[in-house]
Amino acid sequence: MGLGEDGPDGLSAASRAAIAEADVVMGPERHLSLLPESAAERIVWPVPFSDGLPKLEKLRGRRTVALVSGDPFWYGGGRVIAQRLRAGEWRAMPAPSTFTLAAARMGWAVESTLCVGLHAAPLSRLRPHIARGRRMIVLLRDGEAVFDLCGWLTAAGFSETKVAVLEALGGPNERRTDGRAGTLTGDFQHPVAAALEIAGKGRTMPVVPGLDDALFDHDGQITKRPVRALTLAALAPRAGETLWDIGGGSGSVAIEWLLAHPLTEAISIEADPARARRIRANAAQLGVDRIEVVEGWAPEALGGLPDPDAVFVGGGLCAALLEHLTARLETGTRLVINAVTLESEAVLADWHARRGGDLMRIEVSEAQPLGTRRGWQAAYPVVQWRGQL
Repeated sequence: MGLGEDGPDGLSAASRAAIAEADVVMGPERHLSLLPESAAERIVWPVPFSDGLPKLEKLRGRRTVALVSGDPFWYGGGRVIAQRLRAGEWRAMPAPSTFTLAAARMGWAVESTLCVGLHAAPLSRLRPHIARGRRMIVLLRDGEAVFDLCGWLTAAGFSETKVAVLEALGGPNERRTDGRAGTLTGDFQHPVAAALEIAGKGRTMPVVPGLDDALFDHDGQITKRPVRALTLAALAPRAGETLWDIGGGSGSVAIEWLLAHPLTEAISIEADPARARRIRANAAQLGVDRIEVVEGWAPEALGGLPDPDAVFVGGGLCAALLEHLTARLETGTRLVINAVTLESEAVLADWHARRGGDLMRIEVSEAQPLGTRRGWQAAYPVVQWRGQL
């Protein structure tokens, strides 16, 4: 089975030949309407996309072309189709992706432009990447989503962002409309992409750990910024790794773990339902909605979870939990524990004596008003153990 492309202007010679020889051509109605006449049966791919996969599988034994926009393996349906079919049953014939076409229209270098698909993803996924002067190409669900994007940028303080709305790239109905996020007007139709040059006085996020506490909604149960920066440094996130955040609180540590690299994963374990909801909301607001939140107490809530590469214990520390982690997890799993209470400190002191690792006491003081002058106000000291199981 073949994967064709979008419209006659976007079809390669190989794709045209495949369509001419096909028994069946399957794709969105707009794709089918742009094809030249042929003897092939035409089947409209249904919405949602997943509903079309069983129909495609029933066409086994017939020469079938499935039409997918641009490069089917870059925010396209190619990966899903390939997973459903057997090896040797399909071949792909990619055309220039929407990102490539958009960059060509704008005169931008693709390698220095953020390219992201937000057909079914929240706009907040852009949050970690927003920076003045940055260029982005964003694929959107439909014309109305263009105004959703502009409203989101304006609310974030970036109403001056230059927006080029690019419709039906590579086809006969291609159109470009330019404006600013705060004032853009028009009537836009799917398929649509937006090329952005970020401008404005909104707040951008730093690229090192230790986000301002004010970026997180919390009830006081939060690893404070200086300690969080040290904690992330101790956890040392790497691409592709998974974190268990036990006693998630506001989710700040797990969220910053996810912000460290797009291929990191995090599971936050939190017993309080209100805090669990807050973790999800904080993660979504800061663009890392891929967080998984498990409601329950450790160690009982850990059953069935995929093994982590690193574990952070920020609450609920006890000797039984440490023994469970030792028995459950592979040797070499990184472990970082923060303790505030005397009871937790005693557990860590005993653990350090038996297991080694690094034990550190973190004391932070901030300048605060003291009468007509200023003085140092100390936060509760934090004892941190770092090591491997």
